[in-house]
Amino acid sequence: MSIKNLNRRTFLRGLAGVCAAALLAGAASPVLAAEPKKNFRMAWSIYAGWMPWPYAQQSGILKKWADKYGITIELKQMDYIESLNQYTAGSFDAVLSTNMDALTIPAAGGVDSTALIVGDYSNGNDGLVLKGKKSLKEIKGQKVNLVELSVSHYFLARALASVGMSERDVKVVNTSDADVVAAWKTPSVTAAAAWNPQLAEMRKQPGTYMVFDSSKIPGEILDMAVVNTATLKANPALGKALVGAWFETLAVMNGKDAKAVAAKTSMAQLSGTDLPGYEAQLKATKLFYTAKETLAFTASPSLLSGMDMVRKFSFEKGLLGQGAPNVNVIGIQFADGKVLGNPKNVKLRYDTTYVKLAAEGKL
Repeated sequence: MSIKNLNRRTFLRGLAGVCAAALLAGAASPVLAAEPKKNFRMAWSIYAGWMPWPYAQQSGILKKWADKYGITIELKQMDYIESLNQYTAGSFDAVLSTNMDALTIPAAGGVDSTALIVGDYSNGNDGLVLKGKKSLKEIKGQKVNLVELSVSHYFLARALASVGMSERDVKVVNTSDADVVAAWKTPSVTAAAAWNPQLAEMRKQPGTYMVFDSSKIPGEILDMAVVNTATLKANPALGKALVGAWFETLAVMNGKDAKAVAAKTSMAQLSGTDLPGYEAQLKATKLFYTAKETLAFTASPSLLSGMDMVRKFSFEKGLLGQGAPNVNVIGIQFADGKVLGNPKNVKLRYDTTYVKLAAEGKL
């Protein structure tokens, strides 16, 4: 995969900088009404766990499900930053996003959004590397290169906490995802947090040791299909078509036959790598291949505890809006109805309605 194209975790700061007054203005408001319609748009960007979407389009699976419900769904590939920007601005009905970015960009921007499908979590795709040091504790006092205020920054905080340290024990050096591999090749850079395929390239450097990876915080870095809540409420056909297409595509991908190989080969090519390269990325990605798996994870208590850590980190970094009074400014609602934060200002929802229909064979 082309390193310059893998940008799902690059953080857009501008939209997260909305003022708290704008957030709280709609605190007591219900989901704004949206009109029923037939044509929908979803923005996507390149990442291992998201490649089933363009394959679903290319193979005709997405069209089949859209036709079943009498709608059209257009997929548009974009830079990750721009996709979230345009989704938040209302140009798209759906977008592919991490859980942290769904909270700190559209939700913090006042856009009520629903996590329709929790597709996977990073299970080794993110890592913290040191040069000449094999223990995480040896990071103390070092400069750590990473994309500041991104999922990598959250990942670093979790890694440090695992050995009783905090950011006070290191110095974060903001480094773009496009530059982190080149930076790692210089003698002055001795610690960094990154994700695949950058991480894989960095680990090839002699004397590089991975001292912490995302498999140690399973279920915290999520990749999701997010839909505008008002649009979904007015157009349940969109939720049914997207969920149906997703799980049919994953069933093809997870097969043991030539069709599965062809599907994954296509996904690899669409993402700029070959089949072995793509399969290596999949090994570090915990994809939920069935609706029952997805349902079980989305309904688990671990999702709530993981999001609680994400929202606290986001508040500490000022990502819930300029002047946000406290961590509870935004409400996050879960499948069982529980809410973290302000129940009168819910802007991010985990809804298992459509995944449950898929699990019951009722789509």
